[in-house]
Amino acid sequence: MPTIIHSDVVADVIVVEPDVHGDERGRFVETYRRSWFPLGREMLQGNRSVKEQGALVGLHFHLHQADYWYVLDGTARVVLHDLRRGSPTEGATLTLDLDGGTDRGVFIPPGVAHGFAALTDLTLWYLVDSYYNPADELGVAWDDPDIGADWGVVDPVVSERDQANPRRRDLEPRLVPTMGLRT
Repeated sequence: MPTIIHSDVVADVIVVEPDVHGDERGRFVETYRRSWFPLGREMLQGNRSVKEQGALVGLHFHLHQADYWYVLDGTARVVLHDLRRGSPTEGATLTLDLDGGTDRGVFIPPGVAHGFAALTDLTLWYLVDSYYNPADELGVAWDDPDIGADWGVVDPVVSERDQANPRRRDLEPRLVPTMGLRT
C-alpha cells in the first residue's frame, strides 16, 4: 500500500509515496490511482514538462482543474499556495521537493497556486482532470512577497507570461478562487 499524506499546511493537497517494486532488472512503480484522492476526478490528459536547471514555472492556478505531479528524473522545488477564500488554510504556502530518485507525487486541487523550480535538469510528468481551457489558465506573481516562496534558485529563468502575473492582492475579485468551487 502506498503512503498517503494529507498536507497539514494546505488543505486538500495530498502527497503520495507509492510502493516501489524492484529487482536486478529494474523497478516498477504504480504512480497514480484515482482512489488515492478524495477530491479526485477522472484524469483526462497527461503532460510532460522538461526543464533545465534554473527554470522556474508559475505560479499558476485554476478555478476548475486539479493536477497530479510526479517527477520522473531530476529534482523540482514545488511551491503550493492556497488562494481559496474560505479554506481553513487560506494564504498558506507549502514547499516540497520532488525527486525522480525518491518516488513521490502530489495532488493539487483547484484554487491552489502551483509552480516549480528546476533544482537540476528535470522531467515532470503530470495529469489534469480537465482539457486545456485558456479561461482557466490563471497566475499569480512567483515572487510575491506576501506568498514568500523559497524557490531554491538564485537567478531563475522565468517566462514572460509568469513575469507578468499580478500579485495576490491585485487579483481581480472574480478570479479569486472559493473553497469547493468546481464544475
